[in-house]
Order: sequence, then C-alpha cells, then structure tokens
Amino acid sequence: MRFTTVLTLILLVSGCTDDVEPVKNSYAFEMPANFPAPVYTFGNNPVSRAGAELGQMLFYDPVLSLDSSIACANCHQQAVAFSDPVHRFSRGVDDAVGFRNAPAIQNMAFQNNFFWDGGVKHLDFVPINAVTSKIEMAETLDQVVQKLKRSKFYPEKFRSAFQEDQITSQQMLYALSQFMNLMVSANSKYDQYVRKETDLTKEETEGLEIFEAHCRTCHATDLFTDDSFRNNGLDAGFEKDAGRERITEFSGDRGKFKVPSLRNVDLTSPYMHDGRFNTLQQVLDHYSNMVKDSETLDPLLKQGESLGIVLSAEEKVKLIAFLKTLSDETFTHDKRFANPFIK
Repeated sequence: MRFTTVLTLILLVSGCTDDVEPVKNSYAFEMPANFPAPVYTFGNNPVSRAGAELGQMLFYDPVLSLDSSIACANCHQQAVAFSDPVHRFSRGVDDAVGFRNAPAIQNMAFQNNFFWDGGVKHLDFVPINAVTSKIEMAETLDQVVQKLKRSKFYPEKFRSAFQEDQITSQQMLYALSQFMNLMVSANSKYDQYVRKETDLTKEETEGLEIFEAHCRTCHATDLFTDDSFRNNGLDAGFEKDAGRERITEFSGDRGKFKVPSLRNVDLTSPYMHDGRFNTLQQVLDHYSNMVKDSETLDPLLKQGESLGIVLSAEEKVKLIAFLKTLSDETFTHDKRFANPFIK
C-alpha cells in the first residue's frame, strides 16, 4: 500500500500550563481557561511539529499490529470523539473479541489514570497495552520497531522528530503521546456558554441545574470526570470483570471502574465499560431504576434503603438536552486529527 502524506501543519511547541486561546489550524497544545492544569510531563516530551506529525501517522497506520490489519484508529474513530461506534467490545487481529468497550480519546493530557481499571498511570505507556495485547494488536514493541526501520519513509520521520539516527520504542510512544495530547476537546456549546459566547436554551439550562444537583460529584470540573473509580451499580456480582480489583487486588475495589468524561457523550455510545447501553435514555433509566446493590456500591447511589438517583421522566429529557451541549463538532471535524494517508 502506498501512503501519501498530506499534512500541512503549523505546529507550535508548548509545554506550559498558562491559559491560551486555541489557535485555529495550529498544532499548539491548547490550555482551555475552564480546565484544570494538565498533568502530562511535557518537560520529558515537549510537543514538536515533527513529533506530532509522526504520532498522527502511527495512530492511523496498521503497521503497529501483527498482520498490519489493525490501527489505533480502528477502535478510536474521530467522528465519534475517537470511540468505537460499531462494537460493544474491542475487536483485534483475527477478529479477536475483547471484554471491554473502547473508551474515547480526548483531553488525555489532563488525566492521571487510563483504561477502565486504571491499569496505566501515564499516557506514554497507554499504547503498549493495545500493541502487545493478544486480543488487540498482538504484536511486540521490538517487532514494530523493526518494521518501522524497514519502512521507506519512517526513518526520516523519526530522525526529523527526535534528531537521532536510531528508531526506538520510546520514540514511538513519545510521538503517539504528542499527537494524543493535542486532542483537546473544549469548544462545545457548553464551553461557548462558559466563555459567554452563546446562551443555553431554557431546557438546557434546567438540564444543567439537574446535572449540578445529581451528577457533578462524580463528573467533576469541566473535564466532567473526577478521575476516580466507582461501582455504579451495574451488577451485584463481578465474576466476569472485577474492574479496578484486577489491578489493585483489593476486594474493596471490586466492581469499580473509572468515571468516564461526559464530553461528547452523545456521540460515544455504546456506554459503560462493557457497552451494555446504547442510548443516554437507557443510562439514565439505569441510574433511576436499575441500580444493583453490592458491598462496594458507591455510597452516593445508596441513600438509606433507596438505591440510585431519583429522576422524573421530564428531568431525564432536560438532562439529556444538557448533555448534548457537550458535543464538540470542532473536535470531531478537526483536520489536525484526521487520517493523514487520505487526501
């Protein structure tokens, strides 16, 4: 397959946390004024034009998989905030089926924990899991590096990005991080409302009030997640997937999963760690009517003898109207994040 690079990027180097206005068509790291400070270690891996361009190519290139059939972009599609709209569970080489739903990729520089169980604590190491997983890319880092070295164009791309003649797995991971760090979603209608550039409708405003009253504790800050792990009452037992307990081996973490960001939530179905719900209505119906009790159920969902969150049908309509204001078309149509191999 012949790849043609059609990237015309203006890439600015930025490792600071000062508030900056987004620059149209730039590749600067954007620090939205309404976001908390990023936590990524930019000092170790500052963004550069060549590095982000290289990461963009790697993200869309199936060379990272064993048989060159699966790219990162297979499970993380831009049109739906880099989530997977097709499969409930991730699909890999030889159509292997995983056991969790692929999470969206957005605002990665602001996160301390990655994956549904928090099995990775730093963005640089996130791609390793996908590349080496037997049910995803089923490859090794060493083999990927060897393939990149044999490429007609990657050696020069790596040399330009890192000023070294040797391609290493660390450089590959750094390049992917530079690209993913640029995936800042912060121009939804809600953000424009925060910046006083637009108004919410009456229904959306009332939905925001309902959100603040019932959802904000877990979906905190304008990242819309507190980055914690909680049991939200999906099941009473967790034989199939123990969640956070798989990592910590602590029984108190059984059935706990990372609180996902609600940004672009209207686009990122199916929902929950196992993709069991297809609509936001089903999600809200769960919280109001179907929460299951267990020893690790989040206390916020167990008030006395009552389980869940009391929401009327009208409140659910208003809440969904607000959640739709978190969709960011600028992000999902941004050419900076598109497939560089397609003209």
